[in-house]
Amino acid sequence: MAEPVALAALALDAALGWPRPLYRRIGHPVGLFAMLIEACEARWNCPERSFAARRTFGSLTVLLLILLVGGTAWLIQSLLLAHLGDWGWIAAALLAWPALAQRSLFDHVRAVAVALDHGGLPAARIAVGAIVGRDTGALDESGVARAAIESLAESFCDGVAAPLFWLLALGLPGVWTYKAINTADSLIGHYEERWRAFGWAAARTDDLLNIVPARLSGVLLCLAGRGGWRILWRDAGKHASPNAGWPEAAMAGALGLRLAGPIAYDGVMQAKPWIGDGGERVSSLDIGRALHLYVAACAMLWLIAGGAAWAR
Repeated sequence: MAEPVALAALALDAALGWPRPLYRRIGHPVGLFAMLIEACEARWNCPERSFAARRTFGSLTVLLLILLVGGTAWLIQSLLLAHLGDWGWIAAALLAWPALAQRSLFDHVRAVAVALDHGGLPAARIAVGAIVGRDTGALDESGVARAAIESLAESFCDGVAAPLFWLLALGLPGVWTYKAINTADSLIGHYEERWRAFGWAAARTDDLLNIVPARLSGVLLCLAGRGGWRILWRDAGKHASPNAGWPEAAMAGALGLRLAGPIAYDGVMQAKPWIGDGGERVSSLDIGRALHLYVAACAMLWLIAGGAAWAR
């Protein structure tokens, strides 16, 4: 069932994204995950608790997410198969559609390029601030463009390749459990003192779920760009994350750019290593090149989903 569901969900996402009127009316499913995570954090991540206790409660939060989200998705998928038969995959595709972010990611990154070209640097900083967590107020044009391209590379894995991988592997329970864990990692999987213990399980579980999709993302970006392999193998391990460096290094290598480098978070500069070769000058034209690469890599995911459906 997962194969035609995946292909149909990809098509729906590419055509429609997650429509703004729908978002305004009902929000997005990850908002429900965020509410649960924040409620657990407020109740269990108390400063007076020991490090071990906070780590235990953080692990319990992850387990709760897996059981609630995965269990609910499994129940829904089972009911669809039982009551709709061969037509159940259509309903499943509609339910899987919001878990993918091809169109949304493309639109958000393209908005940064448009802002750089027509709205000026202040508008571009606002646009890129919507998709990155770093400080954007002092970024120059190259810094804005670099941040947009890095986000595109990492989110190709988190927002497209990984959800599709788990949808193909485990159906609705797989894709929505992945999205729940990825949301937890985004909210609490940080190294700061407040999160280090409580968010440990979320970060490690997200790392585990992304091992294969991240490497697949890197390979697809290099295939789409017809190069970048040397930088992929050399620089993928430079990233603090065991997974994010793969698509980022592949993007840098395929485009001949230098990404990452020193980045400021909450006013504190972090001396991150550079990934890739080339000068520090990056422009809106490079964002356009990155988007073309991204579209080509997404097309390869369509081929994978289509091939899986045909083989079934």
